[in-house]
This record gives sequence, structure tokens and C-alpha cells, in this order.
Amino acid sequence: MSRFWSPLVHDLKPYVAGEQPVMADIVKLNTNESPYGPSPRALEAIQAAATDALRLYPEPTSLKLREAIAKREGVKPDQVFVGNSSDEVLALVFQALLKQEKPLAFPDITYSFYPVWSQLFGVTTKIVPLDAAMRINVADYGDDCGAIIFANPNAPTGIALPRAEIEKLLQAHPDIPVVIDEAYVDFGAESAVRLIDRYPNLLVTHTLSKSRALAGLRVGVAIGSRDLIDALERVKDSFNSYPLDRIAQAGATAAYEDEEWFQASCAKVIASRERLTAELLALGFDVLPSKANFIFASHPAHKAADIFKALRGRAIIVRWFDKPRISDRLRISIGTDAECDRLVGALREILRWNEPGRRTD
Repeated sequence: MSRFWSPLVHDLKPYVAGEQPVMADIVKLNTNESPYGPSPRALEAIQAAATDALRLYPEPTSLKLREAIAKREGVKPDQVFVGNSSDEVLALVFQALLKQEKPLAFPDITYSFYPVWSQLFGVTTKIVPLDAAMRINVADYGDDCGAIIFANPNAPTGIALPRAEIEKLLQAHPDIPVVIDEAYVDFGAESAVRLIDRYPNLLVTHTLSKSRALAGLRVGVAIGSRDLIDALERVKDSFNSYPLDRIAQAGATAAYEDEEWFQASCAKVIASRERLTAELLALGFDVLPSKANFIFASHPAHKAADIFKALRGRAIIVRWFDKPRISDRLRISIGTDAECDRLVGALREILRWNEPGRRTD
């Protein structure tokens, strides 16, 4: 550790992103990226934006993009905030809204960046365990918290909370910020955006990295009351008043305008998820009910760590978390049907190889 580091840096435990391996003939199912490319209209807009105009600063408010998002989500443009990925947007949310006198509450099993931001920004926390079925119980979030955040569908479980349950949570906590991270909502869950006009304390975040297949463009969104959006803008404008570049604005706007491509792409992922789930169940896996573009699975007779290593040896990369309560499960991103078929074939081979009486070396 460097002697020039501040005490904060010495104590930080950074987020560990999913591996981006460099391997030949790889099936990469570990980072929840889309198996399909972005909207052709988005690619055309990105190419068209790569002109001499890049010498100029971008439009600082991303107005055209916010108008496209607002039109699609049924809100006003001034209720929309955009930033460089939902991770940056959420980092601003932690600074602008979630540092309160009482602790911030979030589940024990959820997006693992939340505790990192809490430590970085000095936010005290209250960890609320998921129930035995790995579900969020809104009744467990009592009066002893100053803000609430969780992913819906949750990550890495993939389980979604119905909109009616989120409304119960909002009704029980009208005086504190409630943030719903909807990175995976487009794969079959109910969005809370339609609750925003009734609950001024609700902020919903989205990303273009998953359902719009633009993980490489790094665009994130927050939608909420004007009061909450104003808080985000005040923090953003205190250190970066030009958050999205010209290329990102152009590509993201076109992606939001291509609704037909969006619906078709999500439908393909959902169909592949249901097909893969059925095949894993047939192999004896326990698979949690997912509304995301990944599944969370375990096998009663085989350790997740062993399956993870065996798959990696076959150039198939999934995600394994060596953490309490979930170390027996693998998070598997939904790939193309061909990639899922290769995964299932490898799992059949691995499970047979490790049956009692067979070699395991």
C-alpha cells in the first residue's frame, strides 16, 4: 500500500467486476451482457456522430435523450437524469439522497456495489436479510432506516418483487428516499416508474447495458420527482457538467426510439432463459425463478465451485460468488441458444464425470 494514500483508500474494499477473459472459442456467461447486438438504428446513430463535431463539447443536459426516455416512460423530461452508466448514476444517488441520519437499508444479498459506495461515501448501513426463499420481504424494512435501496429484479438472485409490494413499501416509508435499481426490469418484471407521480420519494434507475445491449456505451438513467432529480443535478454539476459525450447521446437516443427492436430482443432473451431453466431443472439443478437476463442455480450433489472450475476448463465462463448464503450457486447469464446448448452439454458431461464411482481427477 502506498504511503501517499489517504486513510479512506487504505480501508476501501472495491467492487469486483465480472471477469473479462481472453480465451479462444469462449462462451462468456458471467457478466449479464446481451447475447445480441444493439439496435441497428443505434449503431447508425453512433457512426453518424463520429464527425468533426467531436471537437466540441456535447449538449450538457442530454435533452434529446431525456426527451426520448420521457416519452417512452410516460414522464416529463425534467424527471429524467442521465449519466455515464447506472453505476455513476447510483454513485451520485448515494451522495445526493442516501446519506441520512438514520442508516441506509438494503438486502444482505443484492448488488455488491451498494456496500462499496456506502463505505466510500460514509453512509451507515442496515443489512436486511432475504427470507429463506431468497426473496425481499418489504415488511422487514422498519422505521429504523433513513433510506432504502435494492435491485428489482434482485441480483444475483433474479427474483422480482411485484409492483404492488413496492407500493406497500412506499406507503410504509413516505418520508425517506426509496431507490429501486431496475437494471434487469425489462426481462419480465414490473417497473415502478408508474408509481413516481404518486410517491415523490421514489427514484428508479435504469441502464442501457442489458436490455438495450449497449454495455460498451456506458449510459445510465434515473427517473423520479423533480425534487430528487434536482438533487442529482446539483451533485453532478459540482464536478462534471458534461456527463455524456456526443456519441453516447446519439446512440442511446436512437436505442430508445427503436421500440420494435427492443421488444424483439427482450423476447428472445426471455425465451432462451425459460428454455435454459427447463434444461437445468431436468439435470437436477435448483433454479430460482428469474425475471432477469440470468439465472441463479445450484445442484444438490455438486459444489458450485467445482462446476465453475470444470466449466472454465471447457472455456465456458459463469459467475461464482464465494460469499455466505450463495456460495452453493452459480449465476449464469443468458446467451444465445447455441451458447446455452454448449453450456448444457458441458454440464451433462461434468455431472456424469463426477457421479459416485467415476473418476474425478
